[in-house]
This record gives sequence, C-alpha cells and structure tokens, in this order.
Amino acid sequence: MVNRTRKLYSLALALPLALVLASCGGGGGETPTDKPSSTDEAAPGADGDQELTVWTWDPAFNIFAMQEAEKVYAADHPGFALDIVETPWDDLQTKLTTLAQSEAYDELPDIFLMQNNAFQKNAINYPDLFTDLTDSGIAFDEFPAGVTAYSNIDGANFGVPFDAGTAVGAYRTDILEEAGLTTDDFTDITWSKFLELGKQVKEKTGKPLLSGQAGSSDLMMMILQSAGASLFDAEGNATIVDNAALIEAIETYTQLVKDGILVEVNSWDEYIATLVNGEVAGTINGIWIVGSIQTATDQSGKWNITNLPKLDKTAGATNYSANGGSSWAVSSTANAELAEDFLKSTFAGSKELYDIILPKAGAVANWIPAGDSAVYGEKQPFFGDQPIFQMVVQFGKDVPQTNTGVYYYEGRDAVSAALTQVIQGSDITAALTDAQKNVDFAMN
Repeated sequence: MVNRTRKLYSLALALPLALVLASCGGGGGETPTDKPSSTDEAAPGADGDQELTVWTWDPAFNIFAMQEAEKVYAADHPGFALDIVETPWDDLQTKLTTLAQSEAYDELPDIFLMQNNAFQKNAINYPDLFTDLTDSGIAFDEFPAGVTAYSNIDGANFGVPFDAGTAVGAYRTDILEEAGLTTDDFTDITWSKFLELGKQVKEKTGKPLLSGQAGSSDLMMMILQSAGASLFDAEGNATIVDNAALIEAIETYTQLVKDGILVEVNSWDEYIATLVNGEVAGTINGIWIVGSIQTATDQSGKWNITNLPKLDKTAGATNYSANGGSSWAVSSTANAELAEDFLKSTFAGSKELYDIILPKAGAVANWIPAGDSAVYGEKQPFFGDQPIFQMVVQFGKDVPQTNTGVYYYEGRDAVSAALTQVIQGSDITAALTDAQKNVDFAMN
C-alpha cells in the first residue's frame, strides 16, 4: 500500500485557493460544545497539568490539524497547551510496541494517531496502551459506523476518527461525453454495468476507465469492504477460502484487467501520471486522490465524483467503501480525562476546527456534522462545481462496517499475491488456498 503521508500531502498542496480565502473570512464555524463553563464544574485538569503530549506524523496535515485544535480548545481553556512530537508512522508503531512490551507506560504520550487498518491489531495486542473512550461523552454516533468499527473492540470505543478515507469514483466528464455518457451513468450501479460502460468508453475513446498499481490490492479491498465483507470472521479467524464476496471481488478485478478497462502500471508515480496525463477516464480511490488529480490544472472543470459500483451477487453489497484514514487514541496516562475532553471538544465537536483544516490541509472530516458547514458546501470549480466534500461526508455515512482484525496486513498481502496469480492465469481456488495457508501460518 502506498505511503499515506505522500497521498495526503499532495491533497494539501492542491486544494483550491477559493476555499482558503473562504476560511480566511473567519468566524464561520461553531464554538466547541459540551464543555464546562467557568460557572459550572471545572474542566478536566483544571487544577493540574494543562499540557498534553501528542505523537503524530506529517507537519502539513496531522500536525497542522492538531495545532489548530489546540487553538480552538485553548480559547475556552486558558493555559491549555499541546506538546506535539513529530513521529513518523513506522517509528510510532515501533515505540508503542517497545513501551508495551517493557511496560514503560509512563513514557507514553497522552494522545497518538493510529492508521485505521492497524488500530485493532494494536488495541488487541497491547490493551494497556489504550483508554476506553466509550463513556467519555464523545458522541460516537456522529461518526460513520463503518469508521468507528476500526477502533471498536468488543463493543467498546478506543479511537476518535480523524481524516476520512471514504472512497469515490472520479471521472473525466469530457472523456465520458465523447463516449456518450455522463457521471450519472456511473452512479448507483453494479460492477457488471460498470464493465459494460467501460467497454463503451474503450470503444469510443480508446481509453481505459481505470488504472491501478500492479501488485496492489487497494481496489479489490475497497470492493470487498463495499459489500460489508472481510478476510476474517468475528473471532478473527482467516476466511479466505470459500469467501464468496472475496471470490466475486477477485473475479471482477480480473475481468476489468482482461477487458482492458483497468490498466495496471508498475509504480505509484506511473499511476498518478495516467490521471494527470489524461491516459484514463477516471479512478476509484480514497477522497485524498483528488489532491493528485488537481495538480493537472489544465483539467479544471473536467472532473466529477460519484459513488462506487457494487457487487452483483453478494447480498447486502453497497456503493460505498473506504481506503485509508486514521483515528486518535488516548493512552493510559494520568491526563486521560483532559485528553478525552480535548478530543470531544475538537475533533468530535467543532465545526470551526474542520472549517479551518479542510481548505488549509485537505483534512476531510469523518465527523458527520462537519458536512453541514458552508465550507464543506462550497462548490468546487475543478469538479464541475460539485460540493465534493459535502458529498463525501454523506458517502461516509453508508460505508459498511467490516472486521479488520489483528492480522489485517498479513491477510491483505496474501490476497494481493493471490490476485496477481489469478490475473496471470492461476486457478482462483488454488491461489486462495495458498493465501489461507500463509495467513494461518502467520497467525499460529
């Protein structure tokens, strides 16, 4: 999987100036709610330490968002401050593992960021690192259930969702028009219909609809999640062989390649080049991909977004999925109560915060009320005046819950290898049997 920081940084660089100017108008957001006033009971930490330590990565994205959250909270909590320590994801994961194994809990930060797909692995393996946030007052029902599921263990919430990885279908409207189609033709459809439309686009324009990086299972995993399916059952056991939704996802992906509707390239840079050079008619990926798309300034006004195709045969399949995203965790420190209140009042309670960090950093909210703001409702000229960020918040509400489990990455890697084998002509059952054996070996 491509480094998420690079993806998100490209989004921050490419966001339109109009949104930045709208943000600089100031004062459009709401004041954080549900905090004790000066006449009510004292806020958490009021009689003690008012500083929290945060570990996160990416100065232009996550760190910037935390700095703005600090300002929002400090406006109503004099003396409050954050000590934000830039910690690359790989380093953060290593540090957490080391501290957990040595039981050096006093060295933990108060808050740290977790990639969503790694959350359950860490929370299950190292439960003493995490604070249960279920009774913190945070309104978890104001986040998509499919996102809170990443950090929900046995019904308890351990993470506050931050940036959205909600998936979109993004298409060149001029190329579709050449094929006699519009974005509406790609809205609320099945994959069989998508294959039909893809052949029409290829025949009329000579261009594939999609591109992707060879050896990556990003698209296939998005297809799987859109059906509410997983590589693991509720007990965390691998369910790769005889997984009907997975088999249909692999068959769909393989047919896309076979029909020339999806062209595979060798690297992430080549994938982006297919978009900005107009070599394909569209892409399906997390919302962060719009940052890379917008680097092609000559294509402004020629893109639209919509939802995803859904599997034809799998019961309960939807047109919504995700790829990426992260959540804030509170560690088991003495400042946990203050950390909870800070997150409740900012990332789980402040439209003002999200109105600032969307245009300036490209941080699209998972917090559903953020989508109601004027900033999220801004029409985006690059995307044919669609209010794409408001649309994405709505898409996120319908992303199905899935179980990532402790061995998500091992499962993903094994299935990626199986997908490559199937594309090259191997029997799908044999390839998935090998994948199952590899994951079972890793688990045992």
